[in-house]
Amino acid sequence: MLFLKKNTPTWLIFIIDAIICLFSVILAFLLRFNFAIPPLAMADLPIVIAIIMITRILSFILSGSYTGIIRYTTIDDAMRIFLVLLSGSVLFIFVNIFTYFYFQGLFIIPFSIIIIDFVVTTLVMTSFRMLVKIAYVEFLTPNREKTNVVIFGAGEAGVIAKGVLERDAGTKYKVIAFFEDDEKKIGKKLENVPIYSADKIIEILSTNTVAHMIIAVHRIHHTRKQEIIELCLANNTKILNIPPVSRWINGELSFKQIKKIKIDDLLERDVINLDKHKITADLSDKTILITGGCGSIGSELVRQIADFPHKKIIIIDQAESALYNLEVELGEKYKNAHFEFILANIQNYGRINRIFEHFKPDLVYHVAAYKHVPVMEENPYEAVYTNVNGSKIIADLALKINSEKFVMVSTDKAVNPTNVMGASKRIAEMYVQTLNQKGRTKFITTRFGNVLGSNGSVIPLFNEQIAKGGPVTITHPEITRYFMTIPEACQLILEAGCMGKGGEIFIFDMGESVKIVDLAKKMIKLSNLTLGKDIQIVYTGLRPGEKLYEELLNNKENTLPTYHPKIMIAKVRENNAFTTNQQIELLIKLLEYQDNYKLVQQMKVLVPEYKSQNSIYEKLD
Repeated sequence: MLFLKKNTPTWLIFIIDAIICLFSVILAFLLRFNFAIPPLAMADLPIVIAIIMITRILSFILSGSYTGIIRYTTIDDAMRIFLVLLSGSVLFIFVNIFTYFYFQGLFIIPFSIIIIDFVVTTLVMTSFRMLVKIAYVEFLTPNREKTNVVIFGAGEAGVIAKGVLERDAGTKYKVIAFFEDDEKKIGKKLENVPIYSADKIIEILSTNTVAHMIIAVHRIHHTRKQEIIELCLANNTKILNIPPVSRWINGELSFKQIKKIKIDDLLERDVINLDKHKITADLSDKTILITGGCGSIGSELVRQIADFPHKKIIIIDQAESALYNLEVELGEKYKNAHFEFILANIQNYGRINRIFEHFKPDLVYHVAAYKHVPVMEENPYEAVYTNVNGSKIIADLALKINSEKFVMVSTDKAVNPTNVMGASKRIAEMYVQTLNQKGRTKFITTRFGNVLGSNGSVIPLFNEQIAKGGPVTITHPEITRYFMTIPEACQLILEAGCMGKGGEIFIFDMGESVKIVDLAKKMIKLSNLTLGKDIQIVYTGLRPGEKLYEELLNNKENTLPTYHPKIMIAKVRENNAFTTNQQIELLIKLLEYQDNYKLVQQMKVLVPEYKSQNSIYEKLD
């Protein structure tokens, strides 16, 4: 039982290893001479023992093979012992070669003794460690209740995950099954654990109390992954995921890195293949300005651009703390990037004009905007002042200094808008399009739906409500939304900006719309809570300006394909540039009066399809 204590002294392991070596040498001689050692060989025995023991002891000290915690012995530990012993045995062979040439054909250590000693020492030393490990797991805590775990993936990652559970989690977990889609592995055993077909998941989960399913396949297709997650959720089994190999600490997976599946994994989509050569050519040696650079989209756009060759990245934001935090983060992560962090408000023409004149950006990504529908519904002045006038200032200055490209980030709420925010973004789109033929600057618009995890989005809100024990609030049982991850959205922005020739409104493939109530239910299950028992869902009613279903295209629009399967060009109706600019100038002049009704009325003139819903401005339609 001494070996099973938590802090067995390393000197004791060292002594035991030395005794094993001594035993192996003697046994090797006995086996070599059929347990009847002749006098001549007996005379050489002390010299052979001395050479072997000194070599083994020195190799143990140099390699530190005795310092491992033997109750957590792994394949890596066994491999280290093998290599240490092998190197010693190879040294014995060189000693024999030396003595053969310098002492007239004398082999001081018979080759048969070297081979037998190596085999016996390796076998006994590894067996000793494995016996201690088995004793610790099976005999020291025989009555401890173990948590059943299953692993999807009977490959190398699955074996590593099982080893991590045994090494880091002690005796708490027991892997009872592997699951595989590979028919060649089904029906076999891996480390004495049966491998089942994935078709058996429901059967195993329903007939056993399984606490966790670990997904240990790195290249699993997202649809297959979602199927497995759904099966586990239906059987109240928590789903865990191991990170990509690139994120393992010092190349090794640790127990703390095995994380719970997030809702993002349920909404995961196909990997985006970027044309990196074109993007590199587009960004190389360019000064790039990003407004709203500290927001969810803006900051991720900065990170992705920083990975490409560039001249300078100028980050503009009016949020002081967010700007400071981003500066600290990027300074630590991107040592070779060139950043300029500027605290400024896009509504301040003089300040922004000075920035453009000084840095003369080649590319402008305009992300800054107010985006919260209910807030903008109550503050049309700010929606027009920032989303329309602010966008106009940035676009005008890009044109003034002859920037190569101006890429505006818009929203699906600009399509058939039912709220002030969506209408303000649509007006900004219209203005940007009118500038495309006025100079060398190419004006491009990108339009997409909600992004997962963005500031103020539904995912962080639900997470916060679930953490507090509920209730989870949803505006309407039938409400749906399109979702996209932040990295995916930014990748497509870069790709669209690269392919744009000017004047296009690019829309992104958002996949299928998601019912928000289904999203909430899955998040509750992922948190291991029971709907109706541990937590409730409460319907609060649609907020001002909110609509049940988002759209990506106007009813009178259609799309054209591009070379990228996830990016399309919206064929929007053409507006008279002169009339549009006159109407927008009038809208901006109305800001002086701070009359919300006059502002919204003018917005409806500019965007005839803008019909308010659940709003005080419905009377203006």
